[in-house]
Amino acid sequence: MSGERKIKSMGATPHARGVAFRVWAPNAQRVSVIGSFNDWDGDNHPMQAEENGHWYTDVAEAHIGDQYRYLLTTAKGEFKRIDPYAREVTSSVGNAIVHDPSFDWEGDDFHLARRNELVIYELHVGTFNDEEDDNLPGKFASVSARLGHLKKLGVNAIQIMPVAQFAGERSWGYNPAHIFSVELAYGGSLAFKKFVKRAHRYGIAVILDVVYNHFGPGDLDLWQFDGWSENDRGGIYFYNDDRAHTPWGDTRPDYGRNEVRQYIFDNVFMWLDEYRVDGLRFDGTAYLHSFPGPGGKDLPAGWRLMMDQRPGR
Repeated sequence: MSGERKIKSMGATPHARGVAFRVWAPNAQRVSVIGSFNDWDGDNHPMQAEENGHWYTDVAEAHIGDQYRYLLTTAKGEFKRIDPYAREVTSSVGNAIVHDPSFDWEGDDFHLARRNELVIYELHVGTFNDEEDDNLPGKFASVSARLGHLKKLGVNAIQIMPVAQFAGERSWGYNPAHIFSVELAYGGSLAFKKFVKRAHRYGIAVILDVVYNHFGPGDLDLWQFDGWSENDRGGIYFYNDDRAHTPWGDTRPDYGRNEVRQYIFDNVFMWLDEYRVDGLRFDGTAYLHSFPGPGGKDLPAGWRLMMDQRPGR
């Protein structure tokens, strides 16, 4: 692999010669990528240590659709972790999947209406059921089938409640387990892109609700990701002191760590660039900039997170 140009992006990145993998695990002693392409054998594809605790490898045998995890050897033992940047998973506790990022937007050039002209309909995909079976969770296809009805109501923007992969199949979505993966119970990544494209054809914008004031707390592979933590808290992705506390668990991301801030920024621009959503609604901003909540102590790093411009772009 020496002499070859490395892929700069995080997670699993398919390319013409295979799949590049990169993960941040600063306290790991050794990291391998294991998956359906190497019989889940940690000796086959060890990763190279990079600067700032990142690990990288390029696997010619890996392809789109393959399942994988990272095998981390740490002072506290071995851990098999789902990729924090996984664009697709088999379930919230399953495996990551090498995701196909391609999608034909067919010239979609939709533009959001002016703010004072927006008529916003807040929508929870999981309860927007098919009429034939109200016992099934709603899917993007169910919403797409009723876009004409929403259009007749005068709606020109739909605010979708969170769609990041969560624990179980029924949720409001405010318990994200994998923020880069689209909830399978709703139809997954491809179905969400099809929905956004069809909404735009109806002249309807899509605004997505995102959750960055906490992660989880359930099915959370980010927790003590590479074995390190302080005060029995969450490890590298989280605050490890009283700043961790939120009403939903001690899982507030550490906005002061560059890698965690980049993780959140990368997620923001994934939704905007890859899914072409027209805006984001940040959940509970009071819990981004203060702790334990409204009226609590300031979190300067949280304030900066909300005010920062696009980094590294």
